[in-house]
Amino acid sequence: MKKGLIILLVVTVLFACAAELGNKESIVVCSSMEQFRNDELQRQLSERFPDKNIIVMYMATGKAAAKVYTEGEKTEIDILVGLETGYLNKLSENLADISGLTRIPYSDGLEPADNRNKWVTWEKQAGAIIVNTEILDKYGLEAPTSYEDLLKPEYKGLVAMPDPKSSGTGYFFYKSWVNSMGDEGALKFVDELYPNLKQFTDSGSGPIKLLKQGEIAIGLALTFQAVNEINDGQPFEIIFPEQGSPYSLTGTTVVKGRETNEDVLAVYDFIINEFLVYDKENYSPEEIYEGQKNMIDGYPENITYADMTGIQDDKEKERLLDLWKY
Repeated sequence: MKKGLIILLVVTVLFACAAELGNKESIVVCSSMEQFRNDELQRQLSERFPDKNIIVMYMATGKAAAKVYTEGEKTEIDILVGLETGYLNKLSENLADISGLTRIPYSDGLEPADNRNKWVTWEKQAGAIIVNTEILDKYGLEAPTSYEDLLKPEYKGLVAMPDPKSSGTGYFFYKSWVNSMGDEGALKFVDELYPNLKQFTDSGSGPIKLLKQGEIAIGLALTFQAVNEINDGQPFEIIFPEQGSPYSLTGTTVVKGRETNEDVLAVYDFIINEFLVYDKENYSPEEIYEGQKNMIDGYPENITYADMTGIQDDKEKERLLDLWKY
């Protein structure tokens, strides 16, 4: 508990310092996206709003949610981007009503509705089994074709996955197993998988980094990150399990109290109606709106998705993480 409070205090100080840079009326955008996407968002915001001091800062989805939940309207954060929708549901009382701000033609089931007048869908993060074919060849191993194959003893120490307690990617793999195997079956599967795991990574991008470094042969990771690495020349292969590609949704919103700030709303309008399109076309292309274009070479088509019932339920997430012993 003390460690968590210290981390929160440090983060708060960093935000306060950032907000003082050059302009006390800074607009703080807290993003849980990868740094290269944040850098592009910062570049475009600075270009579009040269007269405003806009700060794009990275924070993992769980830490960002905890900060807003704890600080409420007193937080330095004005806009949240890429926060898991389960967390957004939990933060509902701390979020502004943004009804009618989006002009994106969302696909069925992804448009703002019910309590989602507090946020709009930002992206669909989907995953798969990713392998480094050079490492598999080095050990004379064949690529797995299913989750069950990951339990084979020859893969000992050659597998990695994100930790569900710190990573939304890790959680959606875990939730997919629960939905297809039940609680007991999923936990038994993880028990049997554990001897083959080199580590649980803190972030969703961790397994991709280990694959690039040649420290593992198999990673449970985000599909779009794997495609980007393949396009950069990495010897990766993407394998979709028979249960389908697991996924979660993230959203973007305005913190309560900022809905009367015209500058914040102008920045938010740009993020949800213009940068969102750019981001989906160039970085995270799982379809969320009608007519969405994909500019990424070689991205898999006609993907079958896993049953992710309950992925947005924050109470279900708390229950399942209480069962997670690693």
